[in-house]
Amino acid sequence: MKEYNIVGREYEQKLIQDYLDSNKSELIAVYGRRRVGKTYLVKSIFDNKFDFAFTGLFEVTRAVHLSQFKKYLEMYSGQKVKRPKDWFEAFDALRDYLDTLHKDKIIVFLDEIPWMDTPKSNFLAAFSQFWNDWASMKKNLKLFVCGSATTWMLSKFIGDKGGVYGRVCRPIWLAPFTLAETEQFLKEIKGIEINRHQLVKAYMVLGGIPYYLDMLTKDTPIDVCIDDLFFRQGAPLRNEFDFLFRSLFKESKIYKNVITVLAGKLKGLTRQEILDELKLQEGGTLSEVLDNLIKCDFVRKYTAIGKTERDAMYQLTDLFSLYHIKYVENHNGQDEHLWSKLVGKGQVTSWSGYAFEQVCLHHIPQIKQALGINGILSNVHSWSCKPFTDKDGTSWKGGQIDLLIDRADEVINICEIKYASDKYALTAEYEGKLRNRASLFRYVTKTKKAVVHTFITTYGVARNIHSGIVQSEVTMDDLFK
Repeated sequence: MKEYNIVGREYEQKLIQDYLDSNKSELIAVYGRRRVGKTYLVKSIFDNKFDFAFTGLFEVTRAVHLSQFKKYLEMYSGQKVKRPKDWFEAFDALRDYLDTLHKDKIIVFLDEIPWMDTPKSNFLAAFSQFWNDWASMKKNLKLFVCGSATTWMLSKFIGDKGGVYGRVCRPIWLAPFTLAETEQFLKEIKGIEINRHQLVKAYMVLGGIPYYLDMLTKDTPIDVCIDDLFFRQGAPLRNEFDFLFRSLFKESKIYKNVITVLAGKLKGLTRQEILDELKLQEGGTLSEVLDNLIKCDFVRKYTAIGKTERDAMYQLTDLFSLYHIKYVENHNGQDEHLWSKLVGKGQVTSWSGYAFEQVCLHHIPQIKQALGINGILSNVHSWSCKPFTDKDGTSWKGGQIDLLIDRADEVINICEIKYASDKYALTAEYEGKLRNRASLFRYVTKTKKAVVHTFITTYGVARNIHSGIVQSEVTMDDLFK
């Protein structure tokens, strides 16, 4: 392989190199949400030089796929190929061509394979036969497959109970960029150098999705870039949300409905509450939808301390979806500078707080490192309690903690996440609220562990007479480590 310029992905690059160096055939599946950089990673590593490569097409028939497959076979082989009548014949033709190659390594790349698996196409059966009967015996063959439809990749390919089951040598999941990788990408690839507060603002809108980040332009303020990407006439990301869901899920409407409901309830909803909000009947459909949204990194499921599985909460964590639903979906297109005008207003302040909270939840390892506890066994939870009166007649107001780090060294970090444009200043009222909530938490959970107040903020906590309650801090800069 040549030297290539890829930001991050060190672990994934090493895995791919290890499989290339092996002395047997390899079937490697690279998966992850759409636009995360799967195709770019594979093509960059191989400098876009394959012995055969083919990409599935969105919403086209089997006949179209087979016609295109024939065209690419002819292009790579330099020979005329009989038009295959089905996928079995298509893979037979691919086998015949690859058999003519005498190389140390034969590299094949099939991209967006979920789109090739059209109804009644028998694509998986034909692929299984191709791999099991021939390709798996070719010690010099390395077959890479990619797919954005994560649910298809996991249920029908990587976890297939049929002919491909157990044949994938190693599934490689590609996550969105972290803040550190985003900073490196913008600086080294795009030549964009901005301060970290501006970078966090961009991340809160676009997430760590390389395809979206690549659309930011040098020497243009972030807020103006957001206007250009979402609100100006012909904005490239204005319709991205709809295409994203149509390309990932066959029944995209219910998926979008669930995401929209969760976007309106930022702290999350139980499964029953989602059923009630959407006026759906009890059944397995919603469970499947929620499971698929979790697998595709749109939603997280969490069970608060002291709660049962039945009380599990589902929360929207995809930053791009949250931004689209809140600001883009109902935009009438009249104001091309909407975002620049909204910045600093109340509704943006509220969104910023929640979006920053989600950014932090995407960077739990960095938070643990900043606290010096990454070597200590710990679990991350949330916690909530409704108002109640105890047996002694004492009334408790109830409370909620969005991030708890429950540690094996008998300490629990109660984390407050605050987004601010300067140091965060505690008030007497807020200090009292924190003390009351900690007392409530100790009373309800009966914990004997030490409870530590931790603040995660952009620029830190301002020192005043109320800041003594803060026992540990994590700042925006720590999230970039």
